[in-house]
Amino acid sequence: MTRLCASKTHQLIRLIHPVSPVRPVRWPVASTRFWSSSSSCSEEDASGSTMLRHLTSKIKATGPISVAEYMREALTNPVMGYYVKKNMLGADGDFITSPEISQIFGELLGVWVVSEWIAAGRPKQLQLVELGPGKGSLASDVLRVFAQLQPVLSAASVSLHLVEVSPVLSRLQAQTLVGTADEVVQEGRPVYRHGQTAAGLPVSWYRRLEDIPAGFSVFLAHEFFDALPIHKFQRTERGWREVMVDVDHERPGRLRFVLAPSPTLASNTLVQADESRDHVEVCAEGGVIIQQLARRVSKHGGAALIADYGHDGTKTDTFRGFKGHSLHHVLASPGCADLTADVDFSYVRRVAGKGVACLGPLSQKNFLKNMGIDVRMEVLLKNSDQSTREQLQSSYEALTDGAKMGERFLFFGLLHPSRLAQPKMATGLKLEKRSPAPPPVAGFTELQFA
Repeated sequence: MTRLCASKTHQLIRLIHPVSPVRPVRWPVASTRFWSSSSSCSEEDASGSTMLRHLTSKIKATGPISVAEYMREALTNPVMGYYVKKNMLGADGDFITSPEISQIFGELLGVWVVSEWIAAGRPKQLQLVELGPGKGSLASDVLRVFAQLQPVLSAASVSLHLVEVSPVLSRLQAQTLVGTADEVVQEGRPVYRHGQTAAGLPVSWYRRLEDIPAGFSVFLAHEFFDALPIHKFQRTERGWREVMVDVDHERPGRLRFVLAPSPTLASNTLVQADESRDHVEVCAEGGVIIQQLARRVSKHGGAALIADYGHDGTKTDTFRGFKGHSLHHVLASPGCADLTADVDFSYVRRVAGKGVACLGPLSQKNFLKNMGIDVRMEVLLKNSDQSTREQLQSSYEALTDGAKMGERFLFFGLLHPSRLAQPKMATGLKLEKRSPAPPPVAGFTELQFA
């Protein structure tokens, strides 16, 4: 059997002990993506949806609203928003994520965090920051890796910082990570919840990225950017026009897509002059967060790892809804279904600017294989019974199969420029002492075999 060359990343992987039991595998049904000119709701939805009535009143009072405003209201309205009132994750929710499929996913991301901390020179501070942490499964798996690698991390002050707008999910995260949901700081303060893990590691919750303290940080954003509001634009004979959401006056209780009759501020500013596609989605809110991440990494060091459905500037219409693990029309039952759109990583790269180094996008299959998922699987399979082996194989397939998550999910990294700086070369008669070449970036570098 081939054996991996010794490297820091794979030494770390081999230090992680098997964990049992393995989380059961459940796979959501999903296929095509779509958008259409109108929507239909059941009579119960049309008459009983408070959110639909709210949006209808808003549109009748002020005119059609942007898709971004529609998404913002449907997902994060402080009273009726989908993320505010509903636990949408897992087998009983509307979708399932990689950390719920297998703890191997979170373990490998934990190894990635530690490897980047080592590559940065082992700073005395390590802030792990997760944007949109779901049920807390990913953070829990990463912290378990931290605990097992405590001899490596012993010189660092480690803390966990979670950016979460959903009260429902923040309570679930607190139960998962600190064992209670009772420790809440007074409303209105930057930290609205805090606690400590069983190992004494401090955990803090925020609603905004900018409230997290400055310092060396590694940011994780797994299925975060795809849920941020997007603007949609359509090329017409008269130029770019923004796609808006309007009331369907001919069919009560329904919403429909319309085109703005004239350019909007968004269509004038967000569409690139050299854009070749006829339909474009732009996540301006995500762009602002990317710029915040880039500034923090550039100023304080660290890295950001983004994993999401996405493309590199090639797709057009990806706006879709999910309810009960199935595709759901995006304009039906607003506030009762998840809304998402693929991340345009060409846009992410552009707005990140030149102050950081960008890596990717790289498929989840290749990223996890570069991280050593096959090595990890080998260890786990040796220490498992038949039933657990079947679960492991099923979860491995779900994470790496191109028809499932393997090719649909992409990884993208933001690093401090010094992380990839090449050693100085000798010039003239004076031979300069060359600094060692930076270590390869785990996950984004193909493994070498011996």
